Amino acid sequence: MVFIVIIIVCFLLQMAAPWWVIIVVSFATCGIIGKTGKIAFWQSFFAIFLLWIGYALFKSLPNDNVLAARVAVMTGVKIWWILLFVTGLLSGLAAGISGYCGYQFRKAMLVKKTDEKIA
Repeated sequence: MVFIVIIIVCFLLQMAAPWWVIIVVSFATCGIIGKTGKIAFWQSFFAIFLLWIGYALFKSLPNDNVLAARVAVMTGVKIWWILLFVTGLLSGLAAGISGYCGYQFRKAMLVKKTDEKIA
């Protein structure tokens, strides 16, 4: 469920919002419906990893990867698909960490509320 929500919301928002919207969406989604820390991290990671790689391929393949190849050479990677993989990995890592933080934030707030009820 977390995977589907993140991939759909991020796909729609990234048409108008900046790249870092993935962090906000992952944090909020995992903070609301994340089941465990492991699920929060990995589903956020794979949702954004696949979204960014898929979108980059969608934009890059019709023009024979000209821009991707030039950026790869400019960054010193030399091969466009390695640059694509690194981009997906970094964005997935950012989303995964954000999702895990969202889950932990919710856990911390729930513990705080139960402590207030006891006192």
